Amino acid sequence: MAKKGVELSPEQRVEILDLLKKRFEKNMNRHEGMEWSEVRARLETNAEKLWSLNYMELTNGEPDVIAQDKETGEFIFFDCSKESPKGRRSLCYDREALESRKQHKPENSAIDLAAEMGIKLLTEEQYRELQRLGKFDNKTSSWVKTPENIRKLGGALFCDCRYDTVFLYHNGAESYYAARGFRGSLRV
Repeated sequence: MAKKGVELSPEQRVEILDLLKKRFEKNMNRHEGMEWSEVRARLETNAEKLWSLNYMELTNGEPDVIAQDKETGEFIFFDCSKESPKGRRSLCYDREALESRKQHKPENSAIDLAAEMGIKLLTEEQYRELQRLGKFDNKTSSWVKTPENIRKLGGALFCDCRYDTVFLYHNGAESYYAARGFRGSLRV
């Protein structure tokens, strides 16, 4: 995978823009009233954000536009893969949790990988917003941004959706599971 700050090749730019356009057109319910031409114009002038979206795609996040900030005009992308992105599972919550593990350490943490990708973990509120757009995480779960007071006590939060209901749970931040990853957001 590319390193942060490395621009996509012209071929990669065309490929990711084409893929994002197809997903945008296929899922109009996620962004009613928005025009692809406006999204594309922002993406074409934001090489670093396009790189991040490509990274989201390479890790199976299936990023798509879910909203537009009325004040800034920014388009907001969320990972819209049916289940937690496959390329971002088996991660503990953050660096502190990763370093606290004495054995069987995962390869990375959700917070560190998100930073490397140039994206942010969804908050609980954003996760619930995503669930209004479809059915996500019916077999997996996703770490969500954890409030500092919970994290200071060693915990971290994750969500999933079962029985048509979003559930918020806690776990030790150092835990990791093959069915738990994280979903990200990106503003362009």
